Amino acid sequence: MSQEPDKDFRPVNQILGSQPSLGPLPADQIFPWTVIALAAYFIINGIFGGLFQDEFQKWLWTVLIAGWGMATWWILTGGRSWSFLSKFVGVPAWTRGFARYQSLLEVNHEAKNRKTKHRYRRKRNSVNTI
Repeated sequence: MSQEPDKDFRPVNQILGSQPSLGPLPADQIFPWTVIALAAYFIINGIFGGLFQDEFQKWLWTVLIAGWGMATWWILTGGRSWSFLSKFVGVPAWTRGFARYQSLLEVNHEAKNRKTKHRYRRKRNSVNTI
């Protein structure tokens, strides 16, 4: 009774459960990194463009600031972001409290629902013992 080796094992797709990526770059980081790179470019060339003497210094600072921003974003929102970002989740303060019910219709339900007191005492049947 020989069995074929193909029937012993079931092929599994290795990509199942993994994050999409473009080479070494995770796909969920591409859009934020593009925004960070454009912001760095506009900050250096638009706002501080007159401070630099040549184009090399502008591009150097643009790359440095964009790299710093991308690295910071990747650290904060990367694979194990919960280990850092979970430190900033506020813990609720639970207290016990009882709020008294107030009707919006201003009807005094308590007086209506309260049992009325007996005005007269009940008479007990007295048993005469001699």
